[in-house]
Amino acid sequence: MRVLTVLESASRADGGIFEAELALQRELALRSGLTVEVVALRDEFTDADAARWNPLVPRLAEVWGPRAFGYGPRLAGLLDPQADLLYCAALWKYPGWAASNWQKSTGRPVVIAPHGSLDPWALNNSRWKKRVAALLFKNGQLRRAQCFRALCAAEADAIRAYGLTQRIEVVPNGVVLPVESAAGETRSIEGRKILLFLGRLHPKKGLAGALRAWAEIPNSKPWQLVIAGWDQGGHERELEALCARLGLKTAGFSQGGPESTEGFPSEKLQTPPLKAADVVFAGPVFGVEKDKLLKRADAFLLPSHSEGLPMSVLEAWAHRLPVVMTPECNLPEGFASGAALEIQNVPHGNPDWQGLRALLEMTAGERQTMGQRGRALVEERFTWEKVASRMTEVFESVL
Repeated sequence: MRVLTVLESASRADGGIFEAELALQRELALRSGLTVEVVALRDEFTDADAARWNPLVPRLAEVWGPRAFGYGPRLAGLLDPQADLLYCAALWKYPGWAASNWQKSTGRPVVIAPHGSLDPWALNNSRWKKRVAALLFKNGQLRRAQCFRALCAAEADAIRAYGLTQRIEVVPNGVVLPVESAAGETRSIEGRKILLFLGRLHPKKGLAGALRAWAEIPNSKPWQLVIAGWDQGGHERELEALCARLGLKTAGFSQGGPESTEGFPSEKLQTPPLKAADVVFAGPVFGVEKDKLLKRADAFLLPSHSEGLPMSVLEAWAHRLPVVMTPECNLPEGFASGAALEIQNVPHGNPDWQGLRALLEMTAGERQTMGQRGRALVEERFTWEKVASRMTEVFESVL
């Protein structure tokens, strides 16, 4: 079976979608009888991340004009007409158009993975651009797809709500289980506990509401909120200004984007200016540095307004971290299993941060128990081996 995978980016520029598809495609490529060919647009981080695709070598097309449209006219010529099936994880830019044309010319099936981009919040973001794209080509492409991959039941509902009636298969994201920490390793630095956020700095992540809650919760002082991720559209400056208005002491090193392959060294959290801060803006972290930061943290926070299925929460559970998150993270099994506490981070109305307060009041033993439940949940449902096996079954069934 030859599967042609079309992405908008083959690098960290695509954030969590890149991490998820990188891991999935590499795992699929290891399966007997399945050949994977990846096609994507070139960007400023492609070369830095090329080695991570091994043994795959993505075929890349240069972008002409504004990156917001992702127009890469040579990409269409990279799409193998002999592939048995096309898997498309690119919706609103030119690669989606090229995938649609491939389907029309070959008559072969297409499986689309929206990665949360058909959720109501996502559709309202840059609404006019998406309406234009929908009228020009997107609605036609969506209606011709043989199957949709939803990351969770909530995304399947969003696909139906968009008016699409085709087959939907729920196949979640997965995670690589990290090497376990040495016995007795201390997570916190000199007794101050770390609540970690990991992801791009964008309004949809709900950090503005989280900072307001952080300033109001009395028992947050023994803790430090560490915000790790690359800035998108200047949102980091907005969050820093909000901290100043709220009286939260901040520290950190803003890098403005995912330029560094190593990111923010976690050892810098031990320096006096950072240890004294209520909120640390750690900048982007990748690879080894991301693992170090997850191992240092005591708990994880994702106050997002919209997610497909967040890789960051799965990574936190894999590192045995208790999680505080919104229902919009679409991981209800975390609440059901006792691996996560719920918060309501509504942009309008009355947010509910009782889950965060409860976490801060827990004993170390109680937090450890929560984290162990998260690890067990990942081992049971969210390893990449299991996800790739399920995805292969979907491809075979569609064919």
